[in-house]
Amino acid sequence: MKMDRLEEMFALQQAFNESIIASRGLEHVSRQEWMQKHTLALICETAEMLEETNYKWWKNRKPVDEAALKEELVDMCHFFLSLCINAGLDARELHEMYLKKNQVNFDR
Repeated sequence: MKMDRLEEMFALQQAFNESIIASRGLEHVSRQEWMQKHTLALICETAEMLEETNYKWWKNRKPVDEAALKEELVDMCHFFLSLCINAGLDARELHEMYLKKNQVNFDR
């Protein structure tokens, strides 16, 4: 059976996380600490993405580097997926919860 795109992303992120833990000897890091570390990394990547958007209204605008903007969004995705994995949230459950919350948002 073919894996869908979101499932593939989760599987690749899980494999990457496991390789980092093994290669850097991080087996002792608790789930709670990983949640904290991944949240901080996501915040940093979000700030890097923000830097690509001309949010500083007081400065002269520069052309937006679309490739850099997209790269930062992908970096954010890596850490978001790691957070999901650490929280025990898989692709199927994320999709189901997204659909439910999306409906709530539309119903408001």
